[in-house]
Amino acid sequence: MRLIKFGILILLVTSLPVHAALEIKITQGVGNAMPIAIAPFVVTGSKKPPQVVDEIIKADLKRSGRFKPLEKSEFPQRDVTAENMRLRLWREKGIDYLVVGSVHEEVPGFYKVKFQLFDSGGVKQLAGYTIPADKSSLRMAAHQASDLIYEAILGIRGAFNTRVAYITSGQRGGKKRYIMQIADSDGYNARTILNSPKPLMSPAWSPDNKKIAFVSFEGNRSGVYVQDVLTGQRTKVSARKGINGAPAWSPDGRRLAVTLSNNGNPDIYVIDLGSKKASRLTRNAAIDTEPVWMPDGQSIIFTSDRSGKPQLYKVSAAGGSAQRLTYEGDYNSAPTVSADGKKVAMVSGERGRFRIAVLDMGTGETRVLTDGRLDESPSFAPNGSMIIYATKEGGRSVLAAVSEDGSVRQTLTLKGGEVQEPDWSGFLN
Repeated sequence: MRLIKFGILILLVTSLPVHAALEIKITQGVGNAMPIAIAPFVVTGSKKPPQVVDEIIKADLKRSGRFKPLEKSEFPQRDVTAENMRLRLWREKGIDYLVVGSVHEEVPGFYKVKFQLFDSGGVKQLAGYTIPADKSSLRMAAHQASDLIYEAILGIRGAFNTRVAYITSGQRGGKKRYIMQIADSDGYNARTILNSPKPLMSPAWSPDNKKIAFVSFEGNRSGVYVQDVLTGQRTKVSARKGINGAPAWSPDGRRLAVTLSNNGNPDIYVIDLGSKKASRLTRNAAIDTEPVWMPDGQSIIFTSDRSGKPQLYKVSAAGGSAQRLTYEGDYNSAPTVSADGKKVAMVSGERGRFRIAVLDMGTGETRVLTDGRLDESPSFAPNGSMIIYATKEGGRSVLAAVSEDGSVRQTLTLKGGEVQEPDWSGFLN
């Protein structure tokens, strides 16, 4: 068993109730999802842990759409542990993988989560880890275990131990309120970061996941701000005349690409966060907006209508001429780039219908992934496996997620409110 050093990020912000703020429903999974058994973890200690770790792992893997976790009634062995398992029985039942584990309370409030992953076909152990956690971080420990299981089987790092930032809105006291929240990738542990009577837009996680850049209309004008998630401290980055919008972090976390119109036309600028100096990248009579950095930090992709309708373009981070990237569809906007830089997700519109599509940067081919009529604000998971976006369902604004190949889909609905403009964080460990 390997010991994982588990860092705990304490968020000193307003908490919502412990139940899931975002309810997730899987609407489409992989037809040949792999059977996997997550045995109930053995619990030892003076008190029952506040979280059922094995159930969280089971829900994570099911939510990915890649796995089919079995019910205990389908197990060929009852009360299975690493000591009594008979992998031949599991193989004969067609159950490819088995996870067993334990949660041991070392001292009150502090635990060690141990798990082992076995391959019944190869009759071998694929992974084994020990993750320390306190009572407030048991869910994070479970998500980290899910990540390790996902990676051991699929060869791709899991993205369960991540967070999503989003904007909600609703009436309170007869007045409209805008709230920026963050939640775990499964919708739990929602936290309010900012509550405002003025519109909030475009939340964007910093590369180290410690800050969020966003647009606020406080003072009745747009401004770009950066807020520290831990302390709540805010910094005004830009409140220049005209538009201040669409912030995007550089990979090194030292700069923001933004849209400014202080010179009379919306163009792409890069603001140094130390000096607040803005460098203009585009100079075009068209509207240039929605910048996003390529992972190497050398170039920026953005939306422009310089060809007559919105399309995606690429420009050097040092400025210069822009290269058009998209040609399929009447409308392509709101780019987001996968961590490896190989794919760009976007909103693709044609005949009044707006859906999420992915551009392959190698082949130039575009593939439409969703079938909504008003899908928007796509954001890649840090492992590139899923794309979260905003859409409409039953007249309400909800979030949805789709796998990068379109085979897995799910919806995320907020109880008693509307939710939009999601942004997926990076890996937390």
